[in-house]
Amino acid sequence: KLLGKYATLGLAEDTWSLNEGILDEDAFLEQAYLIHEEREKQFFHALDKTTKGLCAVVIDATDRIQHMFFRTLEDEHPANNGKETKKYKRVIEDLYVRMDRLVGHTMEKLNPDDVFMVISDHGFKSFKRGINLNAWLKANDYLTLKEGKTGSGEYFQDVDWEKTKAYAFGLAGIYINLKGREKKGVVEPGEEYDQLKQELIERLSGFKDPKTGDVAITELFDSRRIYNGPYVGQGPDLISGYNIGYRISWNGATGVVNDDIFEDNVKAWSGDHCIDPRLVPGVIFCNKGINANKPALVDIAPTVLELFGIDRPKYMEGRSIFEDTSRDLREKQPELEVVESVKTREADTVNE
Repeated sequence: KLLGKYATLGLAEDTWSLNEGILDEDAFLEQAYLIHEEREKQFFHALDKTTKGLCAVVIDATDRIQHMFFRTLEDEHPANNGKETKKYKRVIEDLYVRMDRLVGHTMEKLNPDDVFMVISDHGFKSFKRGINLNAWLKANDYLTLKEGKTGSGEYFQDVDWEKTKAYAFGLAGIYINLKGREKKGVVEPGEEYDQLKQELIERLSGFKDPKTGDVAITELFDSRRIYNGPYVGQGPDLISGYNIGYRISWNGATGVVNDDIFEDNVKAWSGDHCIDPRLVPGVIFCNKGINANKPALVDIAPTVLELFGIDRPKYMEGRSIFEDTSRDLREKQPELEVVESVKTREADTVNE
């Protein structure tokens, strides 16, 4: 009643309609900013009512618009073929001008002692080429199709699971067909499981694109070495660290198995962040001095608790970004080494 109708379900901005040419760029931008204006109204209404406490908002426009318009920053992007892009060269720049204005309006409403943080969980890079890991796994005898089949549709329709050791699904990486976990698992837990993971890491880390000569996968990570907690076993066994310009292909993400390991990305969705996290960091801005040398997302909850004078639970990872940096509470969370030796394309770096 106060703010009128607003979008509620899923990804409200219709990215796939722009991908498929049902919406044009102008219509998509109109929709994206309409949703953003709804969010701004909700935020400022909540902020005005919050005289003491926490007020938080998630801004989606920075993500959605960069996904769909990153190609306009690169004339040679495959998604630009036959399309007018000059008109939209400043779309992302204009987006950030608008976000800067939002930050300014917010700061005008703050009291002197209020703490204001602007956080992104990732940046953005170009997505020019897709990699179908299932095609590679098939070509290298880790994934087997049913007799007489040369390919498989979505969700592994024609995969012979009793002869398959590994498969890729979703945006993150590779799963081992592990006995006791998978319905038709064939890989024994323990030594065989560990050896297979290491073999795949060695073969795919530094994997090159034959068309460009560039490294497409900077590193394949063992998820047990970079994550901890009770749900590690529900995610991929190996996480793919894609290089700038690369990502899992659209077909590869949905379990399609074919012979095309690499393919051009010709969709409007041309910017992404599902790559090696060292190449696409997020940012944090704060109106109070930050003591942490390497602030991380896991630090945000402990920081908020500290601001309210609440002790951090012992099981909670992270630390307050205002703590003395000589205290290191991340012994259980190994940091990834900075990428130095990988050949990467130069690209504009912007953050969500």
